[in-house]
Amino acid sequence: MRSVTYSMSMSADGYIVGPDGNFDWSLPDEVFRFWIDEIREVGVHLMGRRLYETMLYWETADQEGSLDDAELEWAALWNPLPKVVFSTTLSAVKGNAQLASGGLAEEIERLRAEPGDGDIAIGGATLAAEAASLGLIDEYRAMVYPVLVGGGIPFFPQRERRVDLELVETRTFSSRVVYLRYRVAR
Repeated sequence: MRSVTYSMSMSADGYIVGPDGNFDWSLPDEVFRFWIDEIREVGVHLMGRRLYETMLYWETADQEGSLDDAELEWAALWNPLPKVVFSTTLSAVKGNAQLASGGLAEEIERLRAEPGDGDIAIGGATLAAEAASLGLIDEYRAMVYPVLVGGGIPFFPQRERRVDLELVETRTFSSRVVYLRYRVAR
């Protein structure tokens, strides 16, 4: 059965964006390369409207002629990746994305039942909060940046629900960014 993973960058105090909505901490080359390798393991990406709109940049970025080799590689992997967007305000999406036709639990159940390789990735804290509250996340993958932002949108949106985790992997980059991979203990 395909695993559901939630992967995002976060500040050391646990936020994916600061109180001003920014996530302007740097993305070192070695970390970007790691994200490229991770996206290769994804079979479908679920996201909310805000993350979808942020990631729309990649739909045409390769046409600008200003991307480096790593960014071109990311775009070549990201653009054909199937995406399911959960939104109550969008009426259409672009590229290899489709609007979710059902609720999150139904979509994940449908995707798990379909033949296919790769993880079911969830991006965006709001959508991840819903998946977490339904007990649908199998792994949490956090890229922790050495910055404190003091508030914003939290990475771990558990809503008063205890979830025991097993540490699967850690990695410290020369940029002082730390990758933490946890599996939900069942």
